Amino acid sequence: MARILLGVSGGIAAYKAAEIVRLATAAGHAVRVVQTPASLRFVGRATFEAITGAPVLVEELEPDPARGAFPGDPEPDHAAISHLELVRRCDALAIAPASANTLAKLAAGLADNLLTSAALACAAPLVLAPAMNDRMWAHPATRANLETLRLRGAVIVGPTAGWLASKGEWGEGRLADPATILAELERVIRTGSAAGGPPANAPRSLAGLRVTVTAGGTREPLDSVRYLGNRSSGRMGVALAAEAARRGAEVTLIAANISVAPPQGMHTVEVGTAAELEAVTRAQFEDTDVLLMAAAVADFRPTAVDPGKIDKSAHGRLALALEPTTDVLGALTSERRPGQVVVGFAAEHGEQSSARAREKLERKALDAIVLNDIARADIGFEVEHNEVSIITPRDERHVERATKDAVACAILDCVESLRTERAQRR
Repeated sequence: MARILLGVSGGIAAYKAAEIVRLATAAGHAVRVVQTPASLRFVGRATFEAITGAPVLVEELEPDPARGAFPGDPEPDHAAISHLELVRRCDALAIAPASANTLAKLAAGLADNLLTSAALACAAPLVLAPAMNDRMWAHPATRANLETLRLRGAVIVGPTAGWLASKGEWGEGRLADPATILAELERVIRTGSAAGGPPANAPRSLAGLRVTVTAGGTREPLDSVRYLGNRSSGRMGVALAAEAARRGAEVTLIAANISVAPPQGMHTVEVGTAAELEAVTRAQFEDTDVLLMAAAVADFRPTAVDPGKIDKSAHGRLALALEPTTDVLGALTSERRPGQVVVGFAAEHGEQSSARAREKLERKALDAIVLNDIARADIGFEVEHNEVSIITPRDERHVERATKDAVACAILDCVESLRTERAQRR
């Protein structure tokens, strides 16, 4: 079992941190808790001390009665500096809830309280579970801070939608379910990394490679106002781009109408239609080592676009004539150079999903295809989680429901394996 250091920052969701501790200790983990002064307004030390059986620390200069030891450890024979000894011994540091203020401090590298000092000194994987008002969660500053932390190796267990602390307010910002947070923590501890990828201090496994990622969904205009589109938010593609950058790649993100903030520190090109996505992707492809085609590209577009706005009163019924768009991925693979890795995505529904995805893999000459079951409402479009099968010509790997960050890690692990196998065959 593992040693988990849990940081609790200020916010109404602090009471849920007690359930995380309860679940973790019930699973056999040794837990120590560090609180910010603000969190004491919501949950006192005694709650966490009763569950963990260990003292809770708040102030930087206060002595630790356990001298940095976790429950079950022999007590050190000297009084170590509390935050340094705790992070030296822990297998993972989790902050739940992580307030907008604490995220901003971590992104800036501030160390103005015991928790942020501990985070700055910690070499173990970092798991962050944000919780805040939906407007704070959506603010560009918060999104930028999250991407900064993600690129440094943190795994983000994103909040869920629901009723918020302010009476009558509903939106995205509720702390993720305690069991979900613990599951991510245990994944990190098993792999020694954030969200299943390489440790933050490990050699960057994609260093020197150029990776192109498409994300989001294209929109094909009907008139100056309306369009044919799909529900893709771009979360999966953004997670892939962020993980590839964290592994050292030079990343270009081709973003088609994404509803989440693109990661900072990479080249991002915004596109609207399938034709625009095709043009930009073709321009990038020759110099690309790995193409991850996560965008949901329209299969059809209107044959004619009204330059104004279609008048509803002038049509009893409106018939649309559609024509197929270019199969961008199939066209690119026919032009690929030796050594390029190309991964496609298939959104499928029904019993023959796997067979249809494998047929696409073969027809488009892909190295791998990621199968997403769109029949389920809890994975895929417009949500934080996904569950996929990664299919290659040789085998098929199922990735259980997890955050899209974790799924991105599994996909890039597959890309690295494909590149290794190819190098060994030379």
